[in-house]
Amino acid sequence: MTGSASAPLRVGLVGYGLAGSVFHAPLIAATDGLALDTVVTSSDERREQVRGEYPGVRFAATPEELWSRAGELDLVVIASPNKTHVPLATAALEAGLPVVVDKPVAGTAAEARALAALAEERGLLLSVFQNRRWDNDFLTLRTLVADGELGEVQRFESRFERWRPQLKGGWRESGAPEEIGGLLYDLGSHVVDQALVLFGPAVRVYAESDVRRPGAEADDDTFIAITHANGVRSHLYVSATAAQLGPRLRVLGSAAGYVKYGLDPQEAALRDGERPSPGVPWGEEPPSLWGRIGSGESPLTGGGTPVKTLPGDYPAYYAAVAAALREGTPPPVTAHEAADALDVLEAARRSAREGVTVELGA
Repeated sequence: MTGSASAPLRVGLVGYGLAGSVFHAPLIAATDGLALDTVVTSSDERREQVRGEYPGVRFAATPEELWSRAGELDLVVIASPNKTHVPLATAALEAGLPVVVDKPVAGTAAEARALAALAEERGLLLSVFQNRRWDNDFLTLRTLVADGELGEVQRFESRFERWRPQLKGGWRESGAPEEIGGLLYDLGSHVVDQALVLFGPAVRVYAESDVRRPGAEADDDTFIAITHANGVRSHLYVSATAAQLGPRLRVLGSAAGYVKYGLDPQEAALRDGERPSPGVPWGEEPPSLWGRIGSGESPLTGGGTPVKTLPGDYPAYYAAVAAALREGTPPPVTAHEAADALDVLEAARRSAREGVTVELGA
């Protein structure tokens, strides 16, 4: 790391599509101690977009140009298409740069663990951007579980559903294996990571995965069932074809259940141009969207008691990255944790393809 103790850490951002423009650039720029220094894009249109919001930012046409400036940077963020994550993260580490990689960090757990080994060998930070650990509903549920409000959790249901009957196009919907597209790896990376954070290692995985929309090539409607080592069962749904959306979270315990509808508001706010700022409320939602905790009667007919949703906190991710670089604290998400989630995703893909239940760690 070349930045002084007082100067902001200089960040190079590779890619300025959805991930780079909506998530990474705004959150980097909003983080005390970080400065967006260089954006890698060859698109004139995207360069103009960057200049409009981040005056003074430099550009590189290729990642190789960025590596040649490694001595002028303190961190590289990989926000390019999935198939480039492993080669670009490898090149950045070999150039001596700490790295944040958007999820999924790789197509396989073995690739993720190889990246982790390289980072450890070089003594460099490697973290994976699993921003939905800082969703408002997940932070609220994590607190309820830790405080024992539900009793012993028995079943965790998590849905990331959308109604998008028409294809949007692009690599995320490609069926080419090298693209690492489809919802299993896109939204599945989030719901699986959340399940493992809450309830620990998976020992058994079953999945159903379908390609439902005309002309689609990659899975757009997938279900994953996980049995955790502690006995909790996670039922996870990711879909672009859900004509009626289910609850985002439904968690059943021995004493009570928690049901929460609606998505965390932070992505929508970032897409609309809102930015986190000190002293300004961020990630909050109105009481009408709070989840409910209780037993017996359905929350849809008034059962249970409203639970105030904690504010979402995506800025916490890059604040933790900055602290890890300056103070040596643990990174907010490790590549080993991402590899554990990829073990589940690979097992789910096999289960859906072969119609079998897959045992992990056997």
